[in-house]
Parts: sequence; C-alpha cells; structure tokens
Amino acid sequence: MEKAKTRARIAVKVQPRAKNTALGEKLGDAYKLRLAAPPVDGKANDTCVRFFAQRFGVALSAVRIVQGLSSRRKIIEIEGVDPAQVERILGHER
Repeated sequence: MEKAKTRARIAVKVQPRAKNTALGEKLGDAYKLRLAAPPVDGKANDTCVRFFAQRFGVALSAVRIVQGLSSRRKIIEIEGVDPAQVERILGHER
C-alpha cells in the first residue's frame, strides 16, 4: 500500500541581492527570505529552492516554486514535509 504523499506549502517574500542568504521575520502569512543571488536567469529561484531543500533535508527535486516564479512573493511546495514541521523548523530559525 502506497503511503499518501505529505507536502507543505510555504509563502515567502524574497529579497534578492542581499548580503547573504538567510530567513528573515514572518510578515503576515509569508516568511521573508533574503537571497544572495540576483534575480537574473533564475539564479534567485535556484537559491530559494536550494535553501529550502537544505533546511528541510530533502532532495532538490522535492522543492518546487508553484507560484510566483517571476515575482518577489512565491509559494514553495515541499514534498515529504508535514506542515507542522514547517512551523517547527522555520519558527526556531530567528
């Protein structure tokens, strides 16, 4: 029997060209994410995906930007992560 896939969605507001890549405060329903990469040729999106894959210990292929590819406000979907884990992991970062 196949286990149902768990996935979590996270709203983020990215700030490209920051000094370094780091999670900032939560602004309403979205987390602020500072990215060292510029918003050119998908570099900021790649950095965003890598950040969440590393933070949650999942493969890069498990992290997708499902909304806002060319926007500062993005919805990130992470396969294999329970929504409760998101608050637990990201809530203790700051």
